[in-house]
Amino acid sequence: MIGSNVYNYINILDKAADASWLRNELLSDNVANVSTPDYKRKDIEFQTYLAKELEGDGTLDQKVAETDLNSLEASVYTDQSSLSYRLDGNNVDIDTESVKLAENQIRYYALMDSMTQEFSRIKSVLTNN
Repeated sequence: MIGSNVYNYINILDKAADASWLRNELLSDNVANVSTPDYKRKDIEFQTYLAKELEGDGTLDQKVAETDLNSLEASVYTDQSSLSYRLDGNNVDIDTESVKLAENQIRYYALMDSMTQEFSRIKSVLTNN
């Protein structure tokens, strides 16, 4: 993490990319355990935390600069632990997990691309006096 509010945009993108990477691992675990009796799918919560940090008055730039990065962490949860799709107690639906995995991979690559573009903008500013 870069230690200045000037770089909070990049830091937020970095936190979102980390959350997306963690979600990819969890979704992969869900797919791997699709046949494991009593396994309950896991997921993370991050987007609502980010949205809560960015709500309020002011421009997006102001909100990003004022974001408390320490409070912006993903949390892992067990999804619908009392629900089961099958008699063996497992609640993983392979089709849903596959769609969520594809969606998450697209999100991750978009975040990485956004960070790359932001670093390119900073480099351009620093090299063009």
